[in-house]
Amino acid sequence: MKTQRVRTPGVGTRRAGQGAGRRLVGAVCAAVVTAAVLPAGTAWAAGDPYGFDGAAQPIKGAASSLDARQLKAGQSYRDSIKKDGKLYYRVDLDDKKNAYVSVVAVPKPGGKAEYGDGVKVTLQDGSGAQCGYQDSSFESASYPRPITAYAHRTIEPDSSTCQQAGAYYVLVERTSKAVSTPDDWELEIRYVPEPGVKQTGPTELPENWPSSTPAPPAGGPQKRQGGAGFHDATSLRQGEWRADIKPGQTLFYRVPVDWGQQIFASAELGSSPTGATGYVPNALVLSLDNPARGHVDQNTASYDGKPATVALDAQRPVAFENRFSSSSDTNALRFAGWYYLTATLSPEIVKEYGDKPVPLTLRVNVTRTAKQGPAYDGDAGPFKVTDDDRDAAANGASGAEAARNDGMVLVAAAGLGAGTVLLVGLGVWTLAGRRRAAREAVRGGPQGGPQGGPPQFGPPAAR
Repeated sequence: MKTQRVRTPGVGTRRAGQGAGRRLVGAVCAAVVTAAVLPAGTAWAAGDPYGFDGAAQPIKGAASSLDARQLKAGQSYRDSIKKDGKLYYRVDLDDKKNAYVSVVAVPKPGGKAEYGDGVKVTLQDGSGAQCGYQDSSFESASYPRPITAYAHRTIEPDSSTCQQAGAYYVLVERTSKAVSTPDDWELEIRYVPEPGVKQTGPTELPENWPSSTPAPPAGGPQKRQGGAGFHDATSLRQGEWRADIKPGQTLFYRVPVDWGQQIFASAELGSSPTGATGYVPNALVLSLDNPARGHVDQNTASYDGKPATVALDAQRPVAFENRFSSSSDTNALRFAGWYYLTATLSPEIVKEYGDKPVPLTLRVNVTRTAKQGPAYDGDAGPFKVTDDDRDAAANGASGAEAARNDGMVLVAAAGLGAGTVLLVGLGVWTLAGRRRAAREAVRGGPQGGPQGGPPQFGPPAAR
């Protein structure tokens, strides 16, 4: 069940080698000599239904584009929007990088929502021309929960719209029916640039691609509770994962998906422990979002006390040329990185089954061998999969925990004497070697590392 529309202009690893340990030792030693700037801590108010980024800055959207405040790349922001409200923000873009602005809309729990309630994000140039937009709504699962949408500016040499450097404007619009709860919705806003590529290449999508659902992952379920938001999403790799979900709760997970790989996901609600059999339509929502927090796909399952399963539609492998597709879900599978899975349990479950958690199993398959990515003209930022990402997925670390761990290494190094730092560095070097060996063993399977020469990537050549 799709919950979004997308418009785009036009046709609508790092690998750890033997030097990894030396680089880690060097980084630890360098921290003794230079001061380190640590990432902000993660925090949110007790009882907050959504885990906002603790480093998010407050911002106030403007009623007019000319009064819009600027969004900085890589920074998260918080705002709120009234019923049927419109807010403007500004981003300053060059003529080389693609740009993505995402909005997570978070209604207050316990309210009433209707089928068409939702949020729309549009990116416009100074003349008011639309570069791209996406809108998301609750649709048939019409109960309050976090929903996300993004807009992007894509560089295309054969297009004259939204290609110039200058000021661009982000318009966020909320739509609510008359009977819906009028409370303000909280917003989490994020602007992320994507560098251009050095070489052009194919833009046509292959006609045939593997769409058959793979066999369920082996090994049995492992306990891994989801996070409370995108910033705190729990990392997963291929496998079967067990959690408990409360009525009205949304669990957030993230999965590293490299270039050329496919992600398949399903979720199953366990049978009622009380034996109740009340029917709840659209009781479970399973959703997929891309590394820029753009919506890809979602589906729902009803519940009557018996086991119920919902699966996402089969999606194409992640590929650069997907961005030139007129299909909204294919278009969103345009880069490698962390893909986000969210599971929401309807608050209506309380009426039939009480307020106790319901057992949930999430099954994730990541198939096909990873390929070499595009030759970006700069750091790919979040649009890549690293060995550290694979380690985080294996260990179940959240994004917030990974950031804290990186900061703790620098703090420890800065507070130690040079001799102690060398001992710590040797230990890190040894640990890196062990982890590298474990990764090489895992790569013998279907999720192996990059292979072959670098393909040519980029937008279609100008005619």
